[in-house]
Amino acid sequence: MKITDYEKVQSLAANHIFLIDGDSGTKAILASDLAKGLEKLMGFENLNLELDLSKLTQINSLAAGNKLLVGTTDGNVAIAAEDALFAVLDAFAAPEVHSRVFRGKNLGTFFTEEQKANIQNGTFKGLFLGDYWVIGGVNWRIWDFDYWYNAGDAAFTNHHVVIMPDTCLYEAKMNDSNITTGGYVGSKMYTANLVNAKTQINAAFGSAVLTHRDLLTNAVTSGYPSAGSWYDSSVELPNEIMMYGSYVHTPAGNGSTVPYRYTINKKQLALAAIAPKYVNIRANYWLRDVVSSAPFAYVTGDGRPDYNNASSSFGVRPVFPVG
Repeated sequence: MKITDYEKVQSLAANHIFLIDGDSGTKAILASDLAKGLEKLMGFENLNLELDLSKLTQINSLAAGNKLLVGTTDGNVAIAAEDALFAVLDAFAAPEVHSRVFRGKNLGTFFTEEQKANIQNGTFKGLFLGDYWVIGGVNWRIWDFDYWYNAGDAAFTNHHVVIMPDTCLYEAKMNDSNITTGGYVGSKMYTANLVNAKTQINAAFGSAVLTHRDLLTNAVTSGYPSAGSWYDSSVELPNEIMMYGSYVHTPAGNGSTVPYRYTINKKQLALAAIAPKYVNIRANYWLRDVVSSAPFAYVTGDGRPDYNNASSSFGVRPVFPVG
């Protein structure tokens, strides 16, 4: 009797039997055992099987390398446990969550078109606080999202991530002599000593480095910032607020005039608030705030906010928007 001559069935039960022709002759196997054998042979994630979850072993913790089962219209698939949380946030959480959850993932050795598109559309998919690129031997880390959005005398409406290198790019002076005349805009740092940083940053991120409008100090009177104006800004030194969440050494005025801060950077960068170890890098680096007639503010190698004479040579660790 040929197999095609047998009566056909439209469903299976666990006790149904299949014939298997193998190396040791023809044998029988229960339908339930056949299913288990196929699961093992083909890989469980490739089969769209209904599971009785109550029969699975229950666990109370996850480890790297664990897999979570996800049922999709194309069948059951698996996702690594360490990727699951961020996949859920990417899919269902508001974009603002990306600046509140630290991940710290290596994003690769170049800035991709997909990453650029996910910044420009404001979803920030695949990007989280503390993620970084390793380009030219430098870790370029994400410090915030849409920090300057809608700010400026002309509204900055480009979605962006804020990036700062993990280390100082080099050392330079704020001025050749101990003066703060002209404020940050009048300093040699602003006019000349940031050029090498801009070159390195443009080599890493190209046209994705954005320009926005920033309010910067351009005059000093009796040792305190006394004037400022709007400037096109791309790569700058950060200020005290961005690092510490408040001014520490920067004066507000002369005691008789109403204080004016000449900045739109009015909140601490998200990474500085969540993971201050990235502020404290065991190196001295300049901030752009005028402290008095001779010094500017800086972050010390031991983590203290401090100030020093403008002719001192400290680290250059700029901040910039990318999108």
